[in-house]
Amino acid sequence: MVVEGKSHRTIEASSDLTRVTIIDQTALPFKFKLIELKSLKDVIQAIKFMKVRGAPLIGVTSAFGIALEMNNDPSNQSLMDAAFALKESRPTAVNLAWAVEKMLEHLKTINAKDRAKTAWFYANQLAEDDIKTNINIGRAGLPLLKQIKSSPLNILTHCNAGWLATIDNGTALSPIYQAVEEGIDIHVWVDETRPRNQGMNLTAWELTQAKIPHTIISDNTGGLLMQQNKVDCVIVGADRISIDGQVCNKIGTYLKALAAKAHDIPFYVAAPLSTVDKKFIGKNQPFEIECRDPNELLRIKGLNSNGIISEVKIGMSNAYNPAFDITPPEFISKIICEKGSYNPDSIGALLL
Repeated sequence: MVVEGKSHRTIEASSDLTRVTIIDQTALPFKFKLIELKSLKDVIQAIKFMKVRGAPLIGVTSAFGIALEMNNDPSNQSLMDAAFALKESRPTAVNLAWAVEKMLEHLKTINAKDRAKTAWFYANQLAEDDIKTNINIGRAGLPLLKQIKSSPLNILTHCNAGWLATIDNGTALSPIYQAVEEGIDIHVWVDETRPRNQGMNLTAWELTQAKIPHTIISDNTGGLLMQQNKVDCVIVGADRISIDGQVCNKIGTYLKALAAKAHDIPFYVAAPLSTVDKKFIGKNQPFEIECRDPNELLRIKGLNSNGIISEVKIGMSNAYNPAFDITPPEFISKIICEKGSYNPDSIGALLL
């Protein structure tokens, strides 16, 4: 995407294959900051502290983490240790484990002396594939937007599933970007997405760069807007999808789906097929719902009077901070992936 007249990706490898450059998403929207990751440790820290975030981007970043470690030590033990450490860095988004397993699949049988070069090749390939996938998600979702006869078309989003959550183009925002390119009049209601405010800090920033009309709302405003007929559809991303159509996504997604169902408003989930977990079905939930530091609830970040990014404490009690919830398939209108749009209970068949 274009930022201040220059094209950027969320992560890019250096020409000499010794480091990667990322957008530090913890500095947005106040500062557009590029930082370099030079080691596996740097990558793990960037993932844990959400300098990179969003399921597809986390996956590709983990692949580059393995490539960096292969520069340092291409042994079998190093490869397996790197894979384990990356999988432990954030437990919920399946794309991370998916990308790590893809890298292991390619590297296990490669001689140690060739592993670094091979690892960089496949990590870059995953990045390129992600961009193509997201373009196709946009193409698959565009007809769903075109069939809604409203002008402007009011779309509600939750969290950030734009290009900042991927390498480029985004998942949930990809149909929106393509609709705008075709001249469709769109306005986006942007959930703030407490406690880390990814909607306010990231989605709104993205839409500003793209000059797409939008309005930030509190997380509890969506239901009222639906009552007032001011929401035409909801589009969200996903961190993990079961083969029977359950969607694990940012906390608060389930509440939006409930409200949309009550008001007969289409609720769409946009995600690549790599987000579908073959082991996740029915009551079998083979992953952990990540609970993050309670201080994310009790502190808030902003610019102080001197224009410096700082945090202030806003609460004193105990806090509980799960990062994700699960939306059952009966509350989802369609799941949009690179192959098209499907009923939730049909998504698993695409992996066969």
